[in-house]
Amino acid sequence: MSERVVITGMGVVTPIGNDLETFWENLVAGKSGIVRVTDYDLTGYATQIAGTVKGFDPEMWVDAREARRLDRTILFAVAAAKMALRHAQLDPGAWDPERVGVVIGSGVGGMGTLEDNFSAFFSRGPRRVSPFFVPMMIVNMPAGYVAIELGARGPNFAPVSACATGTHALGLAYELLRANKADVIFAGGAEAAVRPIAFAAFGAARALSTRNDDPPRASRPFDRRRDGFVIGEGAGVLVLERLSVARARKAPILAEVVGFGMSADAYHITAPAPEGRGMAEAMRHALADASLPPEAVDYVNAHGTATEYNDRCETKAIKSVFGEHAYRLLVSSNKSMIGHLLGAAGAVEAAATVMTLKTGIVPPTINLEEPDPELDLDYVPNVARRADVRVALSNSFGFGGQNAVLALRRYDEGGGATGADEGSEEEAR
Repeated sequence: MSERVVITGMGVVTPIGNDLETFWENLVAGKSGIVRVTDYDLTGYATQIAGTVKGFDPEMWVDAREARRLDRTILFAVAAAKMALRHAQLDPGAWDPERVGVVIGSGVGGMGTLEDNFSAFFSRGPRRVSPFFVPMMIVNMPAGYVAIELGARGPNFAPVSACATGTHALGLAYELLRANKADVIFAGGAEAAVRPIAFAAFGAARALSTRNDDPPRASRPFDRRRDGFVIGEGAGVLVLERLSVARARKAPILAEVVGFGMSADAYHITAPAPEGRGMAEAMRHALADASLPPEAVDYVNAHGTATEYNDRCETKAIKSVFGEHAYRLLVSSNKSMIGHLLGAAGAVEAAATVMTLKTGIVPPTINLEEPDPELDLDYVPNVARRADVRVALSNSFGFGGQNAVLALRRYDEGGGATGADEGSEEEAR
């Protein structure tokens, strides 16, 4: 029997807000964070729009020297982690540092550091490459640097599974806590890939929307006129905690993680398996892990990228898992407002899902104006909706066919429907 795991704090940096309150307010209002990119000259690029983080001041979170040196990916992760720390009312001076872990991934790591140093190397030679190139670029550095900042000496690593990274990080943190490998884990994802090389690469793959003339309406999950995803940037970090530890310190409990499912398509490097086979398997595994029937689920925070293949396959996968109940589910895509945050997407969307469980408000899928006849579920079009959501899934699917799904439940003091052992406060001491 494993102990229940709860969420006690959250921090986000997103294209629609650099704190949880602003992010949630704008998400519920259906506000788009997609804009034309002005930091770089993208003349000649097929796509010139993105979900950019605005007004981010790194010196709020690290000193000026570190703010200049660190990659934006690391800075986003540190900011989100420190917000989550405050939200969870944790005191680093009171915890056992060896029992506090950090599991924060990234889809591509320090894309800006990579691009800048490659440019310097090819134009000016090897002596112009920064001595910090490698430590600022590597994908594990957000997790490593957050641990340095917090003094967290427990389990520490960075999962990498493209657009499923953030959800894998949360799911693996959940497994570590259930296995009693730590008491508290800061888990999530960070990404800062709004750079010319990323526009060139994803553009070459024809994965991006080219609706440059109307950025706020470019990300259109499940709409008939969708034409690809919109790249975004940001970070999400959640504090996951063993229930007995959270209770012992009288922590604010936001929601409970009750299941985690993983699968691989084993099919194609970018396209999902036909009929959404791997997506469905990950959802089934999450439900089985939670010991919940499909009918217990009220809401699915969809991967919902606005690509032709994803939206069609995800819809088929949901129908496969839920049968007739699929038509009673609420399904929505946060990416319609924030774009696709790649390795950070799963964590930010999990934070939004927790807010839905707490508030009973389901954010909308904006820009859903012309329904695709093949996509006939309730995607909560354009306007947020109040609903009694007790159980929700948060879906993430990555290039390479790597799939991850979290099952989250509104926190109930008596809970325990999964059969898990609640543990004891004595044990936590």
